[in-house]
Amino acid sequence: MIVDQTGRPYASTTYEGASQAPRMSNFMAPTIGPNTAIGNSLTSLRGRSRQAIRNNPHAKSGQETYTANMVGKGITPRFNFPGAPDGVKEQVQELWLDSVPEFDWDGNANFYGMEATVAYALFSDGESLGLIRPRNRYADLAVPLQVQLMEADHLDVAYSTTLPSGRKIRMSIEYTKSGKRAAYHLFKDHPGEMFMNGDMGRVRVPAKNITHVFDVTRPGQQRGLPALSSTLVKLHEIDQCVDAELVRRKTTAMFGGFIKQIQEYNPENSNMLGSKKTVSGIDVVALEPGTFPVLNLNEDVVFSQPHDVSGSYIAWMKQQLMDVAQGMGITYDQLTGDLSGVNYSSIRAGLLEFRRALTMKMHKTLIFQFCRPVIQRWLDTAVITGKLIIPDYLQNKRRYYRGITWQSDPWQWIDPYKDMLAEILEIRGGLKNYTQALAARGQDIESFFAEREGELKLVDLYNFVFDTDPRKTTAKGIYQGIGEAEGDKSND
Repeated sequence: MIVDQTGRPYASTTYEGASQAPRMSNFMAPTIGPNTAIGNSLTSLRGRSRQAIRNNPHAKSGQETYTANMVGKGITPRFNFPGAPDGVKEQVQELWLDSVPEFDWDGNANFYGMEATVAYALFSDGESLGLIRPRNRYADLAVPLQVQLMEADHLDVAYSTTLPSGRKIRMSIEYTKSGKRAAYHLFKDHPGEMFMNGDMGRVRVPAKNITHVFDVTRPGQQRGLPALSSTLVKLHEIDQCVDAELVRRKTTAMFGGFIKQIQEYNPENSNMLGSKKTVSGIDVVALEPGTFPVLNLNEDVVFSQPHDVSGSYIAWMKQQLMDVAQGMGITYDQLTGDLSGVNYSSIRAGLLEFRRALTMKMHKTLIFQFCRPVIQRWLDTAVITGKLIIPDYLQNKRRYYRGITWQSDPWQWIDPYKDMLAEILEIRGGLKNYTQALAARGQDIESFFAEREGELKLVDLYNFVFDTDPRKTTAKGIYQGIGEAEGDKSND
């Protein structure tokens, strides 16, 4: 039996991580629920996260990298409605293109720009709100529907109560008795815009009119946390360390040496090293290059020898930034731009892991919680208001919903040639088709083939021959079309 200093036995446990031994006694791990943990910390975390992004270049770089890779030029919908009447896909596609620049209630961006704004907020705030606002059917819009983006501050994390009906409000979200989200109680104005004499009253908005985008990492979680939550302390202390090092270097560079008075100093008999001046009440001697001053008998000079930490400082800083990058979910080279020691294999391995994690987050947050409800509401509104004529829509609504897929902006690889050869082998081996290959590049196969057909017609019209045209040249660019067409026997 293992006992402590008082002779009492330690609580036994199979797992060392649950041990109460002295080395684990200061490891505090409260077993509170996800929403209690968030409710106690969200306001401070959100404010500090925004402050870090405003003032710390690494935090800002992390946000830019996260958003650029998640959204890029935009996560675009693809419409595929098997069994639908002829022309429906083209009709929907054309109306969507007309609606893209009109979605934003504030008129600051098109739909894909709104995706980027939501991604920015996911990183800095942990969540974002979108208010779906139906418009008058006579409004000058392709489809009378718009979305107003709002910061999560409109959703007061401290507002929790029980309504007379028995419904509960937790962190400004109203739930039915069975636990389903029923409504959001929003501040009418942003609580941080008090200089505008804003209205701090709350308004109840049905849940169907709100897109609440946040990353769910624990079952039952109701609100989101900033991406910087686990790295804020480290970022703050790195800032302090960098500032201290800058001040140290600046301070030590200002002193060439110090005059040491061996005996009592007599200014009347002093032969100064250089011109004398007083700074903050202290006598300072300015040295000039090329001089050979003569010291008094009662003077000595001690030269400044600042401690140089460059050797350990760089390695230490790199390790800290690697930790910060891991906490943000990006790679070290993306965070810092430092490509020293990187080769093709290492950077590719890092990007594959990063892109897999980001794709997971993109599909479960931005696409599922923002893009999906908005486009479904848009499609419903378009049919109801007569902007789209789909006779069987109401009977087959779910089939049309299933026909909408989302394609992210394609990523460029480090070595496109190698990846292209690998893709060709996959297509030849039947492991991938043209639809999948084109979709990975953000293209629709029907639109691509239609453009390709028109392009080939122009090539033939002007009698052009390109070595990229497999109809007339081999893979090595050898011309072969005419000889075959005319039955050329010259090679016999």
